[in-house]
Amino acid sequence: MSADLEGLEAVLGYKFRDRCILLRALTHKSRLSEKNSSTEADNEQLEFLGDSILGFLVSEALVRTYPGYREGRLSKLKAHLVSAIHLHNIANKLRLGDYLVLGRSEEMSGGRKKKALLANALEAVIAAMYLDGGMEPARRFIEEHFLEEFDSRDVEAVHVKDYKSELQEAAQALKLPLPRYSIVKEEGPEHAKTFTVEARIGRDLVRQAEGPSKKSAGQLAARLLLEGLRSSMGQQSKDAPDTPTEG
Repeated sequence: MSADLEGLEAVLGYKFRDRCILLRALTHKSRLSEKNSSTEADNEQLEFLGDSILGFLVSEALVRTYPGYREGRLSKLKAHLVSAIHLHNIANKLRLGDYLVLGRSEEMSGGRKKKALLANALEAVIAAMYLDGGMEPARRFIEEHFLEEFDSRDVEAVHVKDYKSELQEAAQALKLPLPRYSIVKEEGPEHAKTFTVEARIGRDLVRQAEGPSKKSAGQLAARLLLEGLRSSMGQQSKDAPDTPTEG
């Protein structure tokens, strides 16, 4: 287990003074129910603490990075960054599941890949870093893994409305090919690029849109294509001959 923990420390970018607390952060409650378990505590309390630390440090970073944003806008960005989906994605990148200490039943049921279990374990690891080394190690970890590639414009484009999902559902309902997206053009300097994305269904249904990121341009192109699709279906409905009534 010592070598395993060294590998995880390398991934986390932090060397623990007390590895017992890291081991606890990785221990699921299913392990404690086994008679032969030598572990004295699971990670539930650390998960509770880690959730608060993550929320505070993400809030701090957002206020510092976006000083002109209002509370509602900041809350939307924070909700994305601390969501179970985002935590799960980061845990997968870190291969956190490989290091979990599980009971036999949880192991057999695929616990190392469960979304909630991985998200909770990541929060526990954040708490372990805080308890072992203070706020700075936790802050560095969150800035690197939660915020380094974060673009508020991408989140806002998705959270306002997920037009890509709506378009896919509409295409499936109408038995059309699934939408495809491609980047048509990139313009401008690296720090202020504009992207043009094309959304296409089959040969004839095509729309293009520009945006400050690939995701936002893709969402806008999907919205335009969805509007065009609905308009086309509405026109077809109007053009359809009326069913004669019996007099």
